[in-house]
Amino acid sequence: MELCGTLVLAGLIAALLWLFRLRSRANFCLPPGPPALPIIGNLLQLDRRAPFQTMLKLSEKYGQVLTVYLGRQRAVVLVGYDALKEALVDQAEDFNGRGPLPLLVRSTKGYGLVMSNGERWQQLRRFTLTTLRDFGMGRKGMEEWIQEESKHLADRLNRTKATVFEPTHILSCCVSNVICCLVFGQRFSYEDDHFLRLLQTISDALKFGSSPWGQLYNIFPQLMNWLPGQHHNIFARIDQLREFIMKKIQEHEDTLDPNSPRDYIDCFLVRHQQEKHVPTTEFHFDNLVSTVFSLYLAGTETTSSTIRFALSVLIKYPQTQERMQQEIDTVVGPERCPSMEDRKSLPFTDAVLHEIQRLMDIVPMSLPHHALHDISFRGYTIPKDTIIIPLLHSVLREEKYWTTPWSFNPGHFLDENSNFKKNPAFLPFSTGKRSCVGESLARMEIFLFLVSLLQRFTFSCPGGPESIDLTPEHSSFGNMPRRYPIVATPRHG
Repeated sequence: MELCGTLVLAGLIAALLWLFRLRSRANFCLPPGPPALPIIGNLLQLDRRAPFQTMLKLSEKYGQVLTVYLGRQRAVVLVGYDALKEALVDQAEDFNGRGPLPLLVRSTKGYGLVMSNGERWQQLRRFTLTTLRDFGMGRKGMEEWIQEESKHLADRLNRTKATVFEPTHILSCCVSNVICCLVFGQRFSYEDDHFLRLLQTISDALKFGSSPWGQLYNIFPQLMNWLPGQHHNIFARIDQLREFIMKKIQEHEDTLDPNSPRDYIDCFLVRHQQEKHVPTTEFHFDNLVSTVFSLYLAGTETTSSTIRFALSVLIKYPQTQERMQQEIDTVVGPERCPSMEDRKSLPFTDAVLHEIQRLMDIVPMSLPHHALHDISFRGYTIPKDTIIIPLLHSVLREEKYWTTPWSFNPGHFLDENSNFKKNPAFLPFSTGKRSCVGESLARMEIFLFLVSLLQRFTFSCPGGPESIDLTPEHSSFGNMPRRYPIVATPRHG
């Protein structure tokens, strides 16, 4: 009886707290949304494997700005290009806060560029953009690194001798090596066991983040920390990755020449030396470790997964692959290394690569933003500490901007004269002040690696085009493409 009484009392308290919350919701003039239950909010209404699809469906009833509850956490969802632009661009100062995503907070210890706000975020973002630019992001230096890595990739594919192989780890290696050159000043062999284990940790961490278990951690982190599960193993492996980064930083400190920085870590260490007597400096060890971790994590798996998805698309649509090869043969030829200068002469190829990114929809809910203060938006009030979800999925599938939003159609990026045309709703990297800091690098890698691959190889799979399923293997935080064994047949020699 005593236990029953305790449970009833706890239930009454929870109900009263929820009623108080709903009353506060009315006082704040929140955006509309579906009724929510105490403690669990709207979780039962959301598709646990693709919550972004449920949010898009809810917007048909509640509009482009709606409120949902992820457990006890209030979230405002922005749906469609107009709502995202109005918030993230036109009211950028209001919406540039970053939400405390528990998985990333735990992985970064709360430091670094991705999860920071205010002065820390401003200093680190400004420094990172400047440093990446100085090392050639969008310029010649970085382009040469990617061109060099594309040769290593081609050599590795030639060794398959047109037999069946699974490309995931090879593509992860080549993309990660570009980040390694940028951050660590070195590349690694595709057969390096330690390197491969680190890449597997990145892959498994992102896969976990896109699983229902990972989403539960983001909603109930304190509870999940007490429960057994795979998240403890993931975090242990992430800590090993951080230890690898700390070791590399120590090596850089031991060999640093302030007059000749070799990479991102060197530049950060030089800035640290310059500001070591400034008590408010953000250029300290914890921010360096977590920023390098974030660059390494984001810059490896997302781009390599996009390239892997691109190969699946081209196998499924062999006529598209053939037309791209014809265009590449005409402009680049069989021998010369492709360059970014070629892009303007490859309109169909460029259109296909943009359409692949749109169709993949790699981060459908973006990284969450956070209301750092009460925000007035479209006649509503978004209270301080509300999570804000820019639903990129809705923009990349919006009928207003895409004639066939749910199917592969390179014509979305071609005008009536077959010239490449931009589309404002192409936002796979988000928009505004919190857009992906590595967008220019990712675009360059996708273009140069894929043009180089199609210049040298024709891709197929044992089951034929009809065996390829382009729907994601894992959804939720990220859309992870399915894995297929493929064949890379050399085109020349």
